[in-house]
Parts: sequence; structure tokens; C-alpha cells
Amino acid sequence: MKREPVLLISKEDIQKRVQELAREISKDYRDKKPFVICILKGAWMFMADLVRELKVPVECDFLAVSSYGGETESSGVVKIMADLTRPIEGKDVLIVEDIVDTGLTLRYLKEILLSRAPKSLKICTLLDKPSRRQVKIKLDYVGFEVPDRFVVGYGLDCQEHFRNLPYIAYVEPTNR
Repeated sequence: MKREPVLLISKEDIQKRVQELAREISKDYRDKKPFVICILKGAWMFMADLVRELKVPVECDFLAVSSYGGETESSGVVKIMADLTRPIEGKDVLIVEDIVDTGLTLRYLKEILLSRAPKSLKICTLLDKPSRRQVKIKLDYVGFEVPDRFVVGYGLDCQEHFRNLPYIAYVEPTNR
């Protein structure tokens, strides 16, 4: 049976919040040049919209990781599928993530990136799901807090489906 997505956050609300986040980040980085790291695959739409709204010069790179392996629950095992193409030593790094759930993936990434000696490291996430948090992680910029549902759209997927939705929705788990 096909799962139908249920609207959670509209396209208009996402656009408004991305603009607000960009203003806040631009203010915080007004005399800096943030090195924005997009966590693939889910964050690419959010990152593209966010950097277009920033009023400061940026560098961008991508880091592909996997912790879901095609499932709807994180395995807790993080794999780097594609690493950064440039060094971050001495740079003001801003991680752009689609969603923070358990926090395990982000904690792992933060440890790896901090070992590469950036000048600073901050985290921006479109979605935060604190009800599922297993580790404490500081989020510097948060778009929306979401309930404990499996969310899709605006770059987020369910087994590679629904990424193209211009809004955030949730899908009900299928009966196995």
C-alpha cells in the first residue's frame, strides 16, 4: 500500500523561516566568511535556499553520510559516503542539516569536523525532533521543531521518495 504524505509545514512557512534564519546567520557572521557544509542528501534544498538569502560571502562544500540505510529508523552507525573536497582548518564552519533526530549522526560529524581544526563550528538545522534525542547536541539555528513522525519533503525522503515535495509532510509507517 502506498503511503500518502500529510502536510506538516507549508512551502510558504518554510520560505519565511529560511529568510529569518538567513538574517540571523548573516548578522552573526557579518565580519566572517562562513564555510557552509551541506549534509547530503536531505539538506541540499534547504542549503541552496539558505545561502541564496545570506548577505555575507560564503564557501560551500558537501558531506554525504548515511545512518538510515533505506530504513525509517536510524541504525546509529554513521558512514561517510563522500567527504569534503577542501580543508576547513581555520575556517568558520556552519553545518547545514535537514533534521536532527537522535543526535548520533550530528555528534559523530561534529567530532570529525572539530578534529580538522576549524576556527569555529556552528550547526543549522531545518528540523529538530527533540523527543527522539539520545545525545546532547547544541543547535545554533533551528527552523522548526517537529513531532515524532517520519518527515519527508523539501529534500527529505522515505526510501528515495518524496524529496521533491515543496513542503514538509509526514508519512505513516507501513505495516510489515
